[in-house]
Amino acid sequence: MPPIFADRRDAGRRLAAALAAYAGRPDVVVLGLPRGGVPVAHEVARALGVPFDVFVVRKVGVPGHEELAMGAIASGGVRVENPELMRQLGVEAAAFDRVAEREARELERREVLYRQGTPFPDLRGRTVLLVDDGLATGATMRAAVQALRLHGPARIVVAVPTAATETCDRFAREVDDIVCATTPEPFYAVGLWYADFTATSDEEVVALLDEERRRVGTAT
Repeated sequence: MPPIFADRRDAGRRLAAALAAYAGRPDVVVLGLPRGGVPVAHEVARALGVPFDVFVVRKVGVPGHEELAMGAIASGGVRVENPELMRQLGVEAAAFDRVAEREARELERREVLYRQGTPFPDLRGRTVLLVDDGLATGATMRAAVQALRLHGPARIVVAVPTAATETCDRFAREVDDIVCATTPEPFYAVGLWYADFTATSDEEVVALLDEERRRVGTAT
């Protein structure tokens, strides 16, 4: 199975082509999920001519089954819980709090590093393109969508270069729009579809956000 994308930037440019309907709209903002979604989101925003920022979200995983999200914490002090799953698995509130506290430390570290003192954008009434580098199970993206709703956007659009077909189909029922540029079968894993899937570093995220701030500062 040959890769589809050279790297995340290539994926972002190709995803942007599938999002052309959102180009140049004053209500649109692109948010990338750190870390791998940020270079993709940066390319999307640049191609569409819309603002770009980061939405830091940390999945709160079930102890011993960390891939299962019993909730999430996210940018702007948002906390989301999945009480039904917690009841099913017998997870007590104290266990959630312990995991959430640990994840909060990492979220705070990233917020301080990435934001450099700039405020979180006001998303009320806006159309948000929520971008990652791909969707396998979609657990982290699902938590991000739940958290993002609490910021009051008018529309949430999940956009990824590649996804498992069934995951893409599920999201169609959960958000206002879903754009999965490619849905290869069998899917297996996001990284299979990139020739270069090197982990995105904090330094790369900071550099792209700095570039955006300079761009906005020049424009104003």
